[in-house]
Amino acid sequence: MLSKINSSGLMGIDGYKVLVEVDLSAGIPAIDIVGLPDSAVKESKERVKSAIKNSGFNIPAKKIVINLAPANTKKEGPAYDFPIAMGILCGNSYLKNEDILEDMFIGELSLDGSLRGVDGVLPMVFQAKKDGIKRCFVPEDNAIEASLVEGIEIYAIKSIGQCVAFINGEIKIEKVITDLNEIFSSKKNYEFDFADVKGQENVKRALEIAAAGLHNVLMIGPPGSGKTMMAKRLPSILPDLSFEESIELTKIYSIAGLMKNKGSLITTRAFRAPHHTISGSAMVGGGRIPMPGEVSLAHNSILFLDEIPEFKRSVLEELRQPLEDGKVSIARVNGNMTFPSDFMLVASMNPCPCGYYGYDENRCECSRHQIQRYMGKISGPLLDRIDIQVEAGPLEYKDLSKNITSESSEEIKKRVIIAHQIQKERFKKDKIHFNSQLSSAQIEKYCKLGKEEMDILKSAFDSLNFSARAYHKILKLGRTIADLDQSEKIEMKHIAEAIQLRNLDRSF
Repeated sequence: MLSKINSSGLMGIDGYKVLVEVDLSAGIPAIDIVGLPDSAVKESKERVKSAIKNSGFNIPAKKIVINLAPANTKKEGPAYDFPIAMGILCGNSYLKNEDILEDMFIGELSLDGSLRGVDGVLPMVFQAKKDGIKRCFVPEDNAIEASLVEGIEIYAIKSIGQCVAFINGEIKIEKVITDLNEIFSSKKNYEFDFADVKGQENVKRALEIAAAGLHNVLMIGPPGSGKTMMAKRLPSILPDLSFEESIELTKIYSIAGLMKNKGSLITTRAFRAPHHTISGSAMVGGGRIPMPGEVSLAHNSILFLDEIPEFKRSVLEELRQPLEDGKVSIARVNGNMTFPSDFMLVASMNPCPCGYYGYDENRCECSRHQIQRYMGKISGPLLDRIDIQVEAGPLEYKDLSKNITSESSEEIKKRVIIAHQIQKERFKKDKIHFNSQLSSAQIEKYCKLGKEEMDILKSAFDSLNFSARAYHKILKLGRTIADLDQSEKIEMKHIAEAIQLRNLDRSF
């Protein structure tokens, strides 16, 4: 007897339909799985046999052939346990419902027949909805995550015995419903706030500009000047994630297996801070079956590289394409994957190996060659992709001892949100959202300067030997600063401040 059960696999950050075909026929009793299964899928036949027996059902003494279609796509992971078990039970006439082809089953089985959660359920359920699936049966651990997709019925299943009883109409199980409005209306609480930061007004201003236009930023300064402290507070002044951004980020985390308790929607921007020993595959993604790396886990969020010269130069160079394109493509024998990686790069560094060059000449023992070699660890093309380069000088005692409360993240965020709204209105007919995404042609259209502004920019270009990319970065920054001032025109003060934010070009 032949039975067919719907399930799903993962390709990049998207799901695709997998049809589990189970054929029970006369022959030597055995279970064979075909359709390019990996080791975890091949082992599922042992889990399925034990789960079915321990749930009170019988496995017929027949030859069982299980095909995972499409047969030319590699199948991996334990998510096919549940649909394989249901296919065998359906073929053995334990299921009475004839509409089972309108259902989808995802889950890993324990030997006692209970279900365990799996990774990547959200994109699988999204695809199931597109394929016209009406009901989706998932483990309890994945139920909230799966219920984020509207327009499809989600049922949380504890065991295969419970699922069989529900499909046969013997028991009732309530649909899992998640109120998305309640999730997004709840106030976002951040652990860190700019109100805690003493001094460093120029750096806080630079980070505000970076947040307003989603510009990449590099902070240069001696140890203990608060670079990492301020970077950790940057998410608190960024606008909240939209529903579309939240879903996209949640899909990436679901695939990577980083969802806490296989839980709900990610509603706050991520702050990824990998260690400088990270490999290229971990940074941009990779593996035998390509998985998202740090640049994708920081999608619509922040990637923070602390002490950026300590990272391997080869790893840093791999950031160039994701920074430019907002996505990363990975080619492997088992498939080509494209992951979104539209992130905001925030980096920090010392001015020299010891950290005191230019600030405390008595403590700095670095030779000029050592300083040049240290600074040279970051290539010119990568630096050109960093819009803002700001200096974080050492703090003085009077800055730390003042009882004046600094401006809070909430107050800064209000200005940033207004700037974002101005940009979204301006670019509503274009395929971009922020000033940092402006192309050369769009810069000509949206960043027009008067004669005085052109003169000061020409003077800076000649004296500081700016590259063409640096020239365009200054125009983008000028546009963002003008938006923060709610000014339609880019004025002299906006261009002057933008030039000040190219610190490496001026000082080092």
